[in-house]
Amino acid sequence: MSAQTASPAAPQLIHWEENGVPCSAVWHSEAGMPPPRRVVIADDRTNADLAYRMACEGTAMLWRGDFQNARQLLQALARRADHKGRGGKKARPAKLPATPTEAFHLHRQAQSQRARTLAMLLIPFEAGYSIPLRRAPDVQLACNEAYGRFDAPFVASLRELLGLIGAHEWRRTGVEIPALQARIHPHYGVFSPVRGEYVQLVATAPLPKDSSLAFDIGAGTGVLSAVLAQRGIRKVVATDMDQRALSCARENLARLELDQQVELQQADLFPAGRAPLVVCNPPWVPARPSSSIEYAVYDPDSRMLRGFLAGLAAHLTPGGEGWLILSDLAEHLGLRPREQLLGWIADAGLKVLDRHDVRPVHPRASDASDPLHAARAAEVTSLWRLGAA
Repeated sequence: MSAQTASPAAPQLIHWEENGVPCSAVWHSEAGMPPPRRVVIADDRTNADLAYRMACEGTAMLWRGDFQNARQLLQALARRADHKGRGGKKARPAKLPATPTEAFHLHRQAQSQRARTLAMLLIPFEAGYSIPLRRAPDVQLACNEAYGRFDAPFVASLRELLGLIGAHEWRRTGVEIPALQARIHPHYGVFSPVRGEYVQLVATAPLPKDSSLAFDIGAGTGVLSAVLAQRGIRKVVATDMDQRALSCARENLARLELDQQVELQQADLFPAGRAPLVVCNPPWVPARPSSSIEYAVYDPDSRMLRGFLAGLAAHLTPGGEGWLILSDLAEHLGLRPREQLLGWIADAGLKVLDRHDVRPVHPRASDASDPLHAARAAEVTSLWRLGAA
């Protein structure tokens, strides 16, 4: 039976009129936003209040002025989207949420609306990722890292472009990981290990007696595989479905000279076989992500968590351990009760051997102005040591 190659999807186009002439270009959005239906031309004369009103109404603005002025306009739009008036005071919500769950959903709605509004300021690209605007930066390397090779003109949002530039800087400078005494360099679209408490849990939990093999489910940047390898696990098999993550992990492990100890595989959850130690740090919040990078945080219907638990016993050697690294933020938001998690563990033929807890130290945990402050302040991240019942 011969294999069939699927035809690539036709590119989405964006349309506008300029100087009385109909124009169009390829539309690009890593977040999967559809091309705006209405597009007008904007430049250095465009007023911020008018621009914000148009953006809220779904009218996109294709920028033809100075690039740095476009950045300033985007900052002005962001201030307005954050409900700051001319006097600098935040508008108060009409109604306080009744429950943490309602607060979470309102917060997500506000985030989504803010993202849609700020995505309405558009930047043109020429072939080779050149931007035909005054004082435009050289973004070829940042775009190549995120988009790959693409030589046709296109249009994208300025907000997305600035995200690409920021991701390039993260990749260049890296994130210091005390447990490794080294830096991890995240790629665009791969979640950065900025929350060091979960890495520290993996670095300090007692290892099983058999340290010959470990599985790392959902490798991401490769940070947990690196920690396990540095702790003396002779071979780590790390899996991920995302090619960006696998490329990122491969580069980080090579930089740390651990690539001979860690084997990377593209797989949905488990590799073939069994191991004395199976580690997984799934997304913590059972909700729908709104962009590709949010899949590291949001897990619709707890798919990855439930899949890991359901398949764990079949991939452990006798006496082996599964390490589940999980925040209880979802419990404090009313999205997943502790009883449900314990039920999934029992239904999978597993038992809890031990649990190691740590309080988060990220800035949001102490930010009283955060809409989800109560839940974040109570959050605990745990490493659950699981074994076959």
